[in-house]
Amino acid sequence: MRANRLRLGVNIDHVATIRNARGGHLPDPVRAAKLAAASGADGITAHLREDRRHISDRDIERLSQEIELPLNLEMAATEEMLAIALRHKPHACCLVPEKREERTTEGGLDVAAHHAHLAPFIAKLNDAGIRVSLFIEPSKVQLAVAKALGAPVVELHTGAYCEAEGAERLRQLARIQAAAREAAKLGLECHAGHGLAYDSVGDIAAIPELVELNIGHFLIGEAIFIGLEQAIRRMRDLMDQARASATVTAT
Repeated sequence: MRANRLRLGVNIDHVATIRNARGGHLPDPVRAAKLAAASGADGITAHLREDRRHISDRDIERLSQEIELPLNLEMAATEEMLAIALRHKPHACCLVPEKREERTTEGGLDVAAHHAHLAPFIAKLNDAGIRVSLFIEPSKVQLAVAKALGAPVVELHTGAYCEAEGAERLRQLARIQAAAREAAKLGLECHAGHGLAYDSVGDIAAIPELVELNIGHFLIGEAIFIGLEQAIRRMRDLMDQARASATVTAT
């Protein structure tokens, strides 16, 4: 892999959402993970929620056993989820906020407000050799607390950027750019994700301090029209083009 290549993590949650709408076993999220691997993904992300609205415990068990790419388990900081993570030992765990009534993760984890609660979870995951990531807003305060808590990775929430238009989108992009630079200064590996699509990924992929993007809902939706393999390959190409253009501009 090239040194400046931006990794793509594909979130397969919503393959499971479609399966669960009718029950049964199809479509199979593990098959989607394997297809993602063959289409240019560098990792697989799955969010095991408290209410099991999409990914199930069996999905996590199968993903742990059947895929060769690194598995990133998104989860809330609860004792139940910690026990599952320690049992399966995924490559990484991304701690995210979670509310029963939300349709999707609505914002970053407020690590500054909840540092005392998060500290033992991060310590136990670190001790187990699981890479810990914190899904946070692009904020200097959140980054500083993430560093103090001993998390080696942060994932910047890109939802506000993706939903904004015009001058506000540029303002949100500047926040993410500044946060990525600050993360690098602090020695944190920096990822980004949430809401990214073909028309929004370019400016984010061009941020040189970012190491990985995690994208799911858009890719699964686009797969309905053009197939999952083509959807992922196009996203991979757009990311590579943006990173290559940014590298040329910088030199």
